[in-house]
Amino acid sequence: MARIAVIGAGTGAMAAAARLAVAGEKVTVYERSASYGGSVGRHEHEGFVFDTGPGLLHLPAVQRDLFVKTGKESLEQSVTLAQVDPASRHLFADGTAVSLPNASRAGVAAALDGALGTGSGARWSDFMDRARDAWDRSRRPLLEEPLRADHQVLGRDPYPAVRQRRLLRPARQAATVAETGAWELADARLAALLDGYALAHGLDPRTAPASAALVPYMEQTFGSWYVMGGMRELARAVYERCLARRVEFVFGAEVVRVVEKDGRAAGVELAGGEVAEADRVVLGVRPRPGLVPGQQVWGAGDVPVRAGTGAAGRFTVLLSLRGAREADAVHRTVVHSAEGAAEQEAVFAGRVAGHPTVTVLRPDDPATRPDAEHEAVTLTATVAPQGPVDWRDAEVRQRFADVLVERAGAAVPGLRERILHTEIRTPAETEAETGAEGGAVPPPALAGADGAYLHPGNRTRLPGLYLVGGWAHPGGGLAHAGMSGTLVAGLVVEGDGFRGSR
Repeated sequence: MARIAVIGAGTGAMAAAARLAVAGEKVTVYERSASYGGSVGRHEHEGFVFDTGPGLLHLPAVQRDLFVKTGKESLEQSVTLAQVDPASRHLFADGTAVSLPNASRAGVAAALDGALGTGSGARWSDFMDRARDAWDRSRRPLLEEPLRADHQVLGRDPYPAVRQRRLLRPARQAATVAETGAWELADARLAALLDGYALAHGLDPRTAPASAALVPYMEQTFGSWYVMGGMRELARAVYERCLARRVEFVFGAEVVRVVEKDGRAAGVELAGGEVAEADRVVLGVRPRPGLVPGQQVWGAGDVPVRAGTGAAGRFTVLLSLRGAREADAVHRTVVHSAEGAAEQEAVFAGRVAGHPTVTVLRPDDPATRPDAEHEAVTLTATVAPQGPVDWRDAEVRQRFADVLVERAGAAVPGLRERILHTEIRTPAETEAETGAEGGAVPPPALAGADGAYLHPGNRTRLPGLYLVGGWAHPGGGLAHAGMSGTLVAGLVVEGDGFRGSR
């Protein structure tokens, strides 16, 4: 029985902990905050309940596999999943609106044709076919296997961009999300739809490789799900599964250093000076200077941390509303910006966007409101992280929150007049609560762009030290973090020969 020290109690780290405990290891999780879940948080105010992290679950098969492999109770026996239908409603700058059904390619095409005009659905479907090809080409090495030593093969973009011939000019092929929208979708609204998927995951459409087509492909193919009671319930279920497998948790325990002995990770040092010895260490937070011996966990030829791709945060407004949720209200509405390029320039240049894309979440969940005559609504926008913008500045916070409320009024009738209470959360709060530098939110890993959108591998240059969670392979998001937990557990138990589950 090996002693495993896990740093951080995010969902990816807990997934690794549960799997390692089932394999017979003695696992202790050290978490700097007072609770589990990492970015999957919750805010409560006078009977209103809000998610402060992810609002929906995609690729639920990842969580199902975790529960199958670590106990008798399935995911559905541990939480109540509700398929969101329609998956999303989109309001475009020209006033056009379209509701996209959940996990129905044919339904999405029909909805686009009806709202945007004949041919729109076919263009989107053709794009989804190419996205499926990219998924088939990259799924296993990108998501289901430890990052290979020759990870440079993932530097090639798997998206089969259309070769477009032009009169008296060289043929062209889309290399980025923005080019895919402009050249292949050939409709400003379809382009905005695609850009919105990328931006919601912290990706800059102007530079993110065309392989980001996997983001809408996964959502529209495998569906969107809500966990009744709020997404925090999923974190609770994973935490309780860890406890059932006898994982020990130590909260309020900040790890300041990974201990090295004889060239191996040999434990962790806590802020009070106490050293907890371990045979292996799993790092579930973003590596910071001084935490790991030698300052870094990768070397020449390894994947750096998000080199050259920037990072984004989330600005969230939690609204307690008077008045019942109307019967035909949609769970998720995206209010697209009329100034998409300007918004992207502002976010990734470290400025406040004047006309942001806003996601409005309105769950039909009695657990989120005091009674049927009230409603809990969450507004979210992708923004520059803390640092380039001072999100602690009260005036900056309030002004931007007012912009989000104004824009969200297109999705929620009488919104401003219904507000009872407002809670503002910015990258500054994310940084304080999770320790993530600047409150940045890790995007998913992508193939292409010469590997610039990959994350550091789960196996590090320091023997006995492993990386798990959103800042490690295969990147951010609940599904990806869960995959990283699977990979780390496999590497610890089976060794460097582990090639992923089949």
